[in-house]
This record gives sequence, structure tokens and C-alpha cells, in this order.
Amino acid sequence: MRTLFAVGTLVLLSGCATLPDPDPNQAWIDLAPGDNDSLHAVLVDERAWADTRYFEVQPGNHELTVRYQFPVAPSNIGPVAQPLWRDCQLNLSYKGFSAGQRYQMQAGSIGFRPWIKLYDQQQKLIGQGEPAGCQRT
Repeated sequence: MRTLFAVGTLVLLSGCATLPDPDPNQAWIDLAPGDNDSLHAVLVDERAWADTRYFEVQPGNHELTVRYQFPVAPSNIGPVAQPLWRDCQLNLSYKGFSAGQRYQMQAGSIGFRPWIKLYDQQQKLIGQGEPAGCQRT
């Protein structure tokens, strides 16, 4: 009975983790967090976005807001044994989203300062964002 329950739970969870099929009339933006951080979709044009795993927008101009959580290594903050976690929001505006295209947002940091970049399907850098505020967690 436990085995059946465990298998059922895994099937249910794997179904929840599946992304929807991209709409060919929209632009799709994948989020690419690093190994030790997290990156979540938050707002499209200052309106709440329901799914934190990706963005899907009409062609044209949009401002995207993400939540980026990352550790700052102890070597950057003094004699502390544990990393200091930062919780930041970053905004990225792009004027050329095209229908049927896939984009990728990548985030990272240099010390305490986060960055966000937007790449097209050919992995060409097409946009960069700005931090909108950070706090320690």
C-alpha cells in the first residue's frame, strides 16, 4: 500500500512540474537560475504573474519583474561561517518580444549586487535589467 501511495504521489508531483505548451502567438521567457540560487517570475507590466516558473507575453514592449534569491559567500562578508542570503527584485524592460520566440532570463550576482540578462533563441544578449530592491533573509 505504501508503494502505491509513493508512486501515486510521484506521478502527481511530476504532473505539477510540467510547463504548459508555449502559445505560438506569444513570446515565451524561460528563467534560468544558477545552482545555489532561485529565480521566480513575479510581475508583467506591474501586474502579478500567476506562474513563477516562466513568463509568456504578447509581442511588443514589456517590463518583467523577477525575484532573485542568492547567497553571498562568507569570503565577501568577513569572518562569518555561513553565507548571507539576499532576496532581491529585478526589473527588465524589452521592446522587441516576438510571437513564437523563446527567450531566456539569466540572473547572477557579483558580491551583494545582483544582475539580470535577457537572451534570444541564438543565445545573443539582447537586454539587461536593474535591481529594484534587496533585503537580507
